[in-house]
Amino acid sequence: MEIYTIGFARRSSESFFEALKVVGIDRLIDVRLNNTSQLAGFTKKQDLPYLLREICGAEYFHEVSLAPTQDILKSYKRGKISWDEYEHRYLALMTERQVDKRLSTQLFATKAVLLCSEAKAQYCHRRLVVDYLASTWGDVTGIHL
Repeated sequence: MEIYTIGFARRSSESFFEALKVVGIDRLIDVRLNNTSQLAGFTKKQDLPYLLREICGAEYFHEVSLAPTQDILKSYKRGKISWDEYEHRYLALMTERQVDKRLSTQLFATKAVLLCSEAKAQYCHRRLVVDYLASTWGDVTGIHL
């Protein structure tokens, strides 16, 4: 199973939506904790479903079970914990939430992309979601747009 990921930081709306269209994304799964702030720009929760539907013919889901907690996120953003500690805490949270059992593989039965803000997946929890699902579901490949 292929799971795509994308971040919106440092991207124009044109670049963002064209990347989704080129791949043929049918479903966007928003894995952000905070998706309503002005910093979200064209990816604000109140705008994104419409834009996805009209530009890509894709549907929108907000899956908060895949978002980090406010505590984990703030600790990392403020430099109180390292990326390694963030990764450790986030993956423990996924295990605690039993994401592999609660999420249906049907969510990814069509071309789906995980959305977060970070420009690159290397230091973003969307990559960790893919890694976690690969370790629990098996046969999962992440493709980072």
